[in-house]
Amino acid sequence: MTNQDVKPKTETISRRAFLKTTAAATTVSALSSGFSPVFAAGSDVLRIGLVGCGSRGVGATMNCVISSPNVVVTALGDVFKDKVEGALQRLKDNTKPREWDSSTPWTHADRVKATPDACFSGFDAFQKVIDAGVDLVILAGPPHFRPIHLKAAIEAGKHVFMEKPVAVDPVGIRSVLASSELARQKKLAIVAGTQRRHQNSYLEIMRRIHDGAIGEILAGECYWNGGCVRHYGFYHPRQKDWSDMENQLRNWYFYTWLSGDHIVEQHVHNLDVINWAIGGPPVEALGTGGRQWRTQSEFGNIYDHFAVRYRYANGALVTSMARQIDGTEPLVFEAVLGAKGRAIAGKIEGPNAFTFEGHNPNPYEQEHADLIKSIRDGRPLNEGRHVAEATLTAIMGRMSAYTGQPVKWDWILNKSQLNLTPKSYQLGPSAVDPVAMPGQTDLI
Repeated sequence: MTNQDVKPKTETISRRAFLKTTAAATTVSALSSGFSPVFAAGSDVLRIGLVGCGSRGVGATMNCVISSPNVVVTALGDVFKDKVEGALQRLKDNTKPREWDSSTPWTHADRVKATPDACFSGFDAFQKVIDAGVDLVILAGPPHFRPIHLKAAIEAGKHVFMEKPVAVDPVGIRSVLASSELARQKKLAIVAGTQRRHQNSYLEIMRRIHDGAIGEILAGECYWNGGCVRHYGFYHPRQKDWSDMENQLRNWYFYTWLSGDHIVEQHVHNLDVINWAIGGPPVEALGTGGRQWRTQSEFGNIYDHFAVRYRYANGALVTSMARQIDGTEPLVFEAVLGAKGRAIAGKIEGPNAFTFEGHNPNPYEQEHADLIKSIRDGRPLNEGRHVAEATLTAIMGRMSAYTGQPVKWDWILNKSQLNLTPKSYQLGPSAVDPVAMPGQTDLI
């Protein structure tokens, strides 16, 4: 299950060298060991740097700027120069329709201060953004890179918004947990793209669940079942001049080493809600899955359906499903059943019945508003551990489905050696692991 690259030819960055690019930040980390709410050379302006200039990165940057005053975008970075140029062009344009994740049209091009000198490309672009004098870094590249980018940002004393998921394997999760603890020690904020945790309807229902409105949770169910074999525009037909690595990076969603598979990349939202409701991660996963529609090699090596049974410490059993097959019935929600009732979709059923009817701001913007307020108030939020646990919950479901073996939480958290990092990062040849086969793929 470990991606094996062939020997690099040109423009190669070895895995060791790539990781060492973050080392320089460590030497200056002590400069940010204390908290200061002052930014941008004594002003109250918060300077934002974006790492990962795809649609979600651009969207998250817009969400951040829309959410709060005195926020400016000063640096952009991506492996590919055309992605950086496209992101800058979009952020500088106030004429296009409202983005799907924004509550209002984009009218803030004047707050995009990034110049060509602060637009970086290449595998080391993340470090250049971090070193460009920013206060907060938005990490929105492929999930595989999240642990490396987070480590570099925290060691350099930067606040972080990072998209979910935050890793693709247990080794990456351990790195995220370590970086999150370092952020706590250095009083740096980390907010993750699990926006349900900033959505009023979810917050109110969770408050009532934790106050005992449905009693002890006995069971749960969560789903992200939908269509889109090619999935929401993430698929890009391979061009003749693309190397193996470039094709994988531009189609990152379809390669396990980059996305973690769709159970990790997408279904993590639902699994995070279940963990939130129950109060912690599961103790065991037993999963199944396969690849019936994504049979062509152009769709990488990920599955198109999963079903996992999670068992929690109190004995609660949770049914989890994730499917991406065209022509199928969509189903996306979470529910938990307690001894005294049921909670689902903004309401509680049972003796303590309740339906949320309050104000529900756009959570994609609210998560940034909450992040920035916490920084300015000197009480930085740190969501690193819970998003790492949600991501690992999804990873253990994937590993069980891939291998046909049950996976226990203690083992995957502390002992699993699965590391999907390639031997080198190069825009050249790059082998793809075969599609996982239960009974043949090893549990590592």
